[in-house]
Amino acid sequence: MRMAIDLAHIFQMFRAKIAITWTIVFAENCLIALIPLLIGLSIDGLLAGRVSELGWMMAVLCGLCFLAVGRRIYDTRAYGTIRLHLGDELHQRCSSLHVSRRNARIDMSRELVDFLEHEAPQLIAALIQLGVSLTILTYFDMSLGLSSLLVLTGMLLVYACFHRRFYNKNRQLNEQREQQVDVLTRGERLGIFRHLRALRRHEVAISDTEAFVYGGIFLLQVGFIVFNLYQAAGLAGITAGRIFSIASYSWEFVEAALTLPIALQSWSRLSEITRRINSNGDLSLG
Repeated sequence: MRMAIDLAHIFQMFRAKIAITWTIVFAENCLIALIPLLIGLSIDGLLAGRVSELGWMMAVLCGLCFLAVGRRIYDTRAYGTIRLHLGDELHQRCSSLHVSRRNARIDMSRELVDFLEHEAPQLIAALIQLGVSLTILTYFDMSLGLSSLLVLTGMLLVYACFHRRFYNKNRQLNEQREQQVDVLTRGERLGIFRHLRALRRHEVAISDTEAFVYGGIFLLQVGFIVFNLYQAAGLAGITAGRIFSIASYSWEFVEAALTLPIALQSWSRLSEITRRINSNGDLSLG
């Protein structure tokens, strides 16, 4: 029995290429996570007449530039190769399907690789940033770390309320996309208009759901930022550099936390795509 085409299958087939790029992503984002702390230390060092901290910050930024450029050059070639082989494999598996569905599913399969190339590194970066921010904020004051955990929990609960809706709306959109070649082949102007209008309707529904999710999450993050700044101002022995670091890591935590629902939404979409490209028939009623 053939393995299903999914993220696990792609990773197993191309684990060396993916492992290399994800290792670079990990190193790159560890350095990025240190930047606010190094800026805060540089501020305090310069105010005290020292430049050593500034030198360390410059070295880290140069290393970060080298890693970022190298990874992007490598990624284009590695993931291009993965798309090539995945498209060829899916074409062979779906050879019995009508060309309209086969075309749509090959396009959908590319979204799996897009996730590994774009969303997965963003998720890795977010997890690193969340961990570093949580650790440093907790080091500055326990209440800052506790507020971070509370807002993260609230954010995940907000997304959980919309997961099923994301899945269903993406199922409807993908079913419509599978009909596109047939609609264009018939060439009926009214049919094409109705098809495009249906695509628009499904895309609007997904976008509206995203807006409600991000709006709810952002309101939680506003309260988090306000609380952390107010709490930091009252800490004993606080310095300008520490205030900057707390403010920066609080905002970094917000940005990283906002990446999680994007990744979770992508997971909902890819779950539907995986089910669809591994079926041999019509999922419009599935």
